[in-house]
Amino acid sequence: MSNIEQAIILAAGEGQRLRPFTSLRPKGMIPVANKPILQYVIEALAGAGIRHIVLVVGYRRAAIQDYFGWGKKFGVDISYVPQNTQIGTADALKQASKVAAPHFLVVPGDNIIETDTILPLISRQNNIITVKYQENVSQYGAVIIKKGKVTNIIEKPDVDISYMVNTGIYTFDNEVFHFIENENDLTQALQAMINSGHSFDAVETKATWLDAIYPIDILRLNEVMLAGLPASTAGTTESGVTIKGKVTVGEGTTVRGNSYLVGPAIIGNNCEIGPTTCILPATSIGNNVSISPFCQIKNSVIGNDVIIGCNCIIEDSIIAPGCRIGNGMSISSQEITPNKREERLGALLGDFCEFEDNVVIRPGISIGVNSKVRSAKVVNEHLPDGSLVL
Repeated sequence: MSNIEQAIILAAGEGQRLRPFTSLRPKGMIPVANKPILQYVIEALAGAGIRHIVLVVGYRRAAIQDYFGWGKKFGVDISYVPQNTQIGTADALKQASKVAAPHFLVVPGDNIIETDTILPLISRQNNIITVKYQENVSQYGAVIIKKGKVTNIIEKPDVDISYMVNTGIYTFDNEVFHFIENENDLTQALQAMINSGHSFDAVETKATWLDAIYPIDILRLNEVMLAGLPASTAGTTESGVTIKGKVTVGEGTTVRGNSYLVGPAIIGNNCEIGPTTCILPATSIGNNVSISPFCQIKNSVIGNDVIIGCNCIIEDSIIAPGCRIGNGMSISSQEITPNKREERLGALLGDFCEFEDNVVIRPGISIGVNSKVRSAKVVNEHLPDGSLVL
């Protein structure tokens, strides 16, 4: 029987390094394989039998509350606690002190996890810091462990002093609130607890724990999560459509004749695809999306309510909801090496951007929300929110 029945999810932050995709939503609401990151967290908790969830919300909190409500649709009971000023994770947890159970789980709202990630924790009584092996620890808190106990947490070290990083998944008792009384950063509070003699078990997880630090990470997470989806077709595929691999087609969606779909890929509900359009692996297409004939889309994330004109080529890109793209857009990609990994990146288009015909966007370019680009322009520099290219 579980000793932990409550989880506190810290979901108040913005995620500035993920702009333009956090301009209008918190990091936890960025979609990956057509689901917000935070939904993976809540489904993981429900799968582990944890039904009582406290969500600490702050930046763009309405996006979270409108989507999840009180949790009934997800099989959980959600209550909300506001963090009015986003000044740190310790302060975020502090906001939940009055509703916290005697022993509870803390989970970040902006990392993808699965039920197996937290199952080893919920029947244990000790305070726990969950750790994960990472080849590059420079963007994380490196955890020093001796005889199964955490001795130090060192944020973003310059050298690889440990290959175990802090996942931000913990179990605590109420004593933690005494140590975060005057702290903003949770890891600093935990280090103070350790220094004063409190014990934290280090529990390594080999299950799913995926973090998006920069926009290119969204593509990596999308590819990983798509690989686990089953193939299904709820919509209509006309004659001449070829489907290879695991492809999910949503309800009310029509894939027109002679289109070519290669999984892993997902197409949401009420979409219009093709005819003669290629959707290539590692592509997610949201709901209410229209993709006109003779397009090719590869390794990309397309948000809800996007319209894409004819003869467009889109590679390794992220297109946020509400964008309008004219005919003949070209987005190619180039190789970059973030965090010692070789990956390809095309363009990053923020919400509600409009592009007229025959626009070319150079690899790696980020375009802020509500921007407009006129016909036949080549975009070769980053554009802030509300830009107009004539």
